[in-house]
Amino acid sequence: MTADTAERRPPAKRPLFRRRSAIPGFGLTMGVTLSVLSLIVLIPLSAVVLKAAQQSPAEFWTVATSQRALAAYRLTFGAAFVAALVNGIFGVLTAWALVRYDFPGKTIVNALVDLPFALPTAVAGIALATLYSPNGWIGQFLTPLGIKAAYNPIGVTIALIFIGLPFVVRTIEPVLRDAAEDVEEAAASLGASRFDTIVRIVLPALAPAWLTGFALAFARGVGEYGSVIFIAGNMPYKSEIAPLLIIIQLEQFEYARAATIAVVMLAVSFTMLLVINAIQAWSRRFA
Repeated sequence: MTADTAERRPPAKRPLFRRRSAIPGFGLTMGVTLSVLSLIVLIPLSAVVLKAAQQSPAEFWTVATSQRALAAYRLTFGAAFVAALVNGIFGVLTAWALVRYDFPGKTIVNALVDLPFALPTAVAGIALATLYSPNGWIGQFLTPLGIKAAYNPIGVTIALIFIGLPFVVRTIEPVLRDAAEDVEEAAASLGASRFDTIVRIVLPALAPAWLTGFALAFARGVGEYGSVIFIAGNMPYKSEIAPLLIIIQLEQFEYARAATIAVVMLAVSFTMLLVINAIQAWSRRFA
């Protein structure tokens, strides 16, 4: 083959869906990934949807929009959202302190952040109920102020904050470690105030990781059961979460009704996570 022939040869087309890699194996890894996702995620979720589809559309709508179910949805998603926001604020502060400063007891603080990962959820719920009950170590000081922290929606939010904080801290921490302090020092040398440095340099760099931590904390809060039922009070229309309502329907052998509530929670959770991931992708592209 001459040099002229090589020059006239059209350039090789690049693959549309994936980049070339020096190490082959896309087909194998994608096949394993889809197989595992199908067995662990798609098939069980499809079974739930099929079980709910055994009802007529009218029956499905009646169960999904009953007053008790709507109250459970509001508490579950509302408390999970508020808890994720609180964790988003204090998670940034905690990660900042752990990454940027050395102080006595830092190892202990690191272990305490990870404690909700290792602690059984039932143990966490019992501990929180003991602390925040009207006669508890913390609740006894809140009761004279007219604040009832346990056996109401406030208790649900407290439990979700407890179990969701590590997700935000551990998601933001690696980004802070990789962030160069020289950029902040350069901004300060150019006359930027501390507030401007935080708002224009630090927070935009943390935005994608913050959204990831927020989504993880929110998703964990929506599906949390063990640590909530002990401090919630479990009163219908007031402090009853949706996972508990599903358990009650299952105990009454109302499997289709339980699947209906599960499908509604699945749809709302998936939509919110999809929106959060879209915002995260947009922030990474245009930040």
